[in-house]
Amino acid sequence: MSIATVSAQDSSEVPLNRNQIRGFWAAWGGWALDGMDSFIYALVLVPSLRDLLPRSGIPATKGAIGFYGGLLFALFLVGWGLAFLWGPVGDKFGRVRTLMITIIWYSVFTFLSALVTNVWQLAILRLLAGIGIGGEWAMGGTFVAEEWPENRRRAGAGYMHTGYYVGIFLAAIANYAIGGHFGANGWRVMFAIGGLPALLLAAVRHGVTEPSRWKAKERVVRSWAIWRPFAALFSKPLRRRTVLNTLFMLASICGLWAGTVYVPSAVTALAEAAGRVGPAAAQLASRATMLVAFATILGCLLMPWLAERLGRRGALAFYFALMLVFVALTFGKVFYMGPSALPRFFMCLFFLGLGGANFAVYTLWLPEQYPTECRASAFAFSTSFARFGGAAITFLVGAGVQHYGSLGIPVAITSLAFALGLLLIPFGVETRGQVLPA
Repeated sequence: MSIATVSAQDSSEVPLNRNQIRGFWAAWGGWALDGMDSFIYALVLVPSLRDLLPRSGIPATKGAIGFYGGLLFALFLVGWGLAFLWGPVGDKFGRVRTLMITIIWYSVFTFLSALVTNVWQLAILRLLAGIGIGGEWAMGGTFVAEEWPENRRRAGAGYMHTGYYVGIFLAAIANYAIGGHFGANGWRVMFAIGGLPALLLAAVRHGVTEPSRWKAKERVVRSWAIWRPFAALFSKPLRRRTVLNTLFMLASICGLWAGTVYVPSAVTALAEAAGRVGPAAAQLASRATMLVAFATILGCLLMPWLAERLGRRGALAFYFALMLVFVALTFGKVFYMGPSALPRFFMCLFFLGLGGANFAVYTLWLPEQYPTECRASAFAFSTSFARFGGAAITFLVGAGVQHYGSLGIPVAITSLAFALGLLLIPFGVETRGQVLPA
């Protein structure tokens, strides 16, 4: 039976074997911890900087918190940008080995963030944690694409990407149940929690072998120079799609990281204006984050259906359009309606979360565009290198918050990134109906 025939039949006819299941949970679990780690800082942004800025000789004013918050987000994204270096490591030495190294890497630096005594120590540790977090997605997504049966790859990509938002949901629950009850040290407890669960993944990882696709080319790729996969990405057949994929990711990062990561801060500001301060504000911010995460999980589960009905480009366009409308509406209009606007703000957050599932499209689409010998490098480069641009935009948002004394307008402007992304999508390569390249 040909691969094309199998892909047309019901997925239940191709059951997953032990390696596919355990490997998926290792990848999914690592991506969940990524999401938890990434949003822990978003959740504790205000209390951590209120504590650390005075210790660093800087007044903890609203403008200073916005500026240094943006700076630390930007440094985190620079670290994630450097994660493109994991790609050639994964292509040369294997997806599973590299996956576990990235998980251990970011877990250690997240845990150490609980021990910092000034804002500069936290900045360095967030940069280092970003390097590990950026590599996990590329390795996990590549493993699932190569190891799962052809007719289940679409569903696998959607399931895989729910992990990140389950992690966000877990971070919100932890902040709601734990972080908000430790007073001034709650943010330290949150970082400690974020660094511990990776130890559990060692048991899941045990016995997982590399995908057969990679093992078939292991002898060849191990003989390559470490930089050679990057050279392949910019060869004549692949150059255009590599540049476009990086630009698509840049649009996603500018909008998401400069936008929705400010949701906890925005809700905290609205809650405090309504007289809900301290733990009450922290818990409301956690509920908002849970809502966004829940909506994005729904969007991830919807992605395989959309990608089949609308194509990969059409699915990405759908999510980009949602983000364009609701980043602008949520922060540019509803945020300025005052404390009474909290119910409307929460309603908008659902659609903002749904649009955030645009990242799940890349988990499916990127592996379909590249051969095995440079697939991990392509995934890592496209999803990580664009974050340098995202870091610059995020820093500008932080500066804008300081200038305006409010995060609404600066964040709303980031919706323009999705408008530019929509203009570029027709130039991308459509891979609907095609099998994964050898």
